[in-house]
Amino acid sequence: MMETAALITAFTTLFVIIDPVGLAPLFVALTQGMTPAQRRSIAVRSCAVAIGLLLLFALFGEAVLGFVGISMPAFRVAGGVLLFLTALDMLFERRQKRREDTAEGDGDAHHTHADDPSVFPLAIPLIAGPGSIATMILLVGQTDGIAGFAAVFGVLLAVMAIVFVFFMASGIIERALGKTGTNVVTRILGMLLAALAVQFILDGLRSFGFAS
Repeated sequence: MMETAALITAFTTLFVIIDPVGLAPLFVALTQGMTPAQRRSIAVRSCAVAIGLLLLFALFGEAVLGFVGISMPAFRVAGGVLLFLTALDMLFERRQKRREDTAEGDGDAHHTHADDPSVFPLAIPLIAGPGSIATMILLVGQTDGIAGFAAVFGVLLAVMAIVFVFFMASGIIERALGKTGTNVVTRILGMLLAALAVQFILDGLRSFGFAS
């Protein structure tokens, strides 16, 4: 069993890497214009998918990527590219425009299915990204036995519960900002996401020796 100090360290590390506070405004931006029920569904789905993926990597570690011949740096570069495309959508309102066009042409049922951010980019790579995956692999590697693994999994569930709470409070955040404020924040977060994506790519390339 992990000591209390180790549990606190594990919680702090995973909390900082996943960053529930920083994810809340991103959730607002990615679900702009959706109903509370749609947001709740997306929050549940994104958290469940992220937990499943992080648990998978905690159990099997780098062997999962190694089995298909993918290194962690390559995974980081791919995540950065996909995240950059999402940032472009946020910067130029492509996501919101697609959502409005789909709603006009096909109705609300197709609207939810056509532009659902729960798996990408929320679950992957914003929650279960290269950083959190690597953190889970490291934390499990520092434990011994089933009790240690259960402790790490408990820490993961605690952090994900906080993520879910912040997602559920996104409606309050959106009302406080208003439509104009939400649009401004979406642009700013789009820029930050683009920078984060570039950083992911540079970190991956640096591991391959292509960047200093």
